[in-house]
Amino acid sequence: MTAPRSWLVSDEAAGERLDKFLTQHCPELGRQGARWLSEQGLVTVDGRRAPKARRLQPGEVVELRGQWGQAPPPEPDAPLEVVLERADLVIVDKPAGQPTAPLGTLESGSLAGALLGRYPEMLSVGYRAREPGLLHRLDTPTSGLVIAARSAPVFEALRQALSLERLHKRYLAIVGDKAVPDAGVIERPLLPDAGSGRVRVAEPGEADARQRVTRFRTLERRGPWALLEVTAPRAYRHQVRVHLASEGWPIAGDLDYGGSGVAALPGRHALHASHVSWAGDEQVAAFSADSPLPAELRAFFETCTLGS
Repeated sequence: MTAPRSWLVSDEAAGERLDKFLTQHCPELGRQGARWLSEQGLVTVDGRRAPKARRLQPGEVVELRGQWGQAPPPEPDAPLEVVLERADLVIVDKPAGQPTAPLGTLESGSLAGALLGRYPEMLSVGYRAREPGLLHRLDTPTSGLVIAARSAPVFEALRQALSLERLHKRYLAIVGDKAVPDAGVIERPLLPDAGSGRVRVAEPGEADARQRVTRFRTLERRGPWALLEVTAPRAYRHQVRVHLASEGWPIAGDLDYGGSGVAALPGRHALHASHVSWAGDEQVAAFSADSPLPAELRAFFETCTLGS
C-alpha cells in the first residue's frame, strides 16, 4: 500500500470538481480512476469521504489513500479457458460477466488476474500495468476470444498488426431484425459520449472523431431476431455495439445502446468474439482460433418465435 498523498486547494482551484482536481494532480488516473477511487471511499476532503462531483473550496485538503492502474493480484486458482497456448502467446475464451481488466488494484475476478496467475511473465508486458499481456479487451457483458502476449517483442509485433488491420477479428451478434440486409458495411465516425461512459456517432466536423468501418453478414433469422457475423479489425471501444444500434439494430440485451432486456440473458448482451487470426511473419508465427456461439446465446436464439 502506498503512502497517502494530499494537496491543499488553492484559491485558483476554488469551485473545481473533485475528479478534475485529482486528474490535474495525478494525470495517470483519468476521470475513470478518479471516479473509482471516490466510489471506494479512498478520496477524502478535510478527512471526510467525498463524491467525485464535489466542488472544492480554498484551504481544503484533498487526500488520496488508494492506488489506481497497478497490476492486479495474480489469481492462480481462477478459472481460465485456454483455447491456444504457445511459448509466445495465449488465446483465451472470456465468459460474459468477467471484466477483462480490473478497474482498481483491490479488485479480483478479472481475466487479467487469472492470466497473471497462470503466466506471471505477462506482468511486464502490455499497454499498462493493469492490463498485463492483453492485446485487446472485451466489455464485461461480452464473451469471447482475447489474445495475450507473453513477451514485450511479441506484444509490440501484434499491436502493430492490430493497428494496421492485419489481425483478423470477427464477432457474432444477435440483433433485432428490423429490415437487416443480408450483408452490409457501416461507416460512421465515433466519439466518447462525455460523462456517460458510452460512445456515440459523431456529428460532421466534430474534432477528435475516429472514422471506423464495421462489416456484417446475416447468418440466420429467427422470429424477431437476426444472427449476424460482424468484422471490425481495429475496433474502437463499443464500435460494434454503437454501429449496429445506429442502424436501428441494437444487440439483444444491450441496454446502453437501445437493446431490449432479455430475461434469458442475465448479466450479458448477445455479442460474442468468435474468431481471431494472424497470417504470421518472421517474428510471430501464424495462428487462428474460433469460439462457437455460447450455449446460452444459442438456446435463446433457437427458441425465438414470431412475436416473442
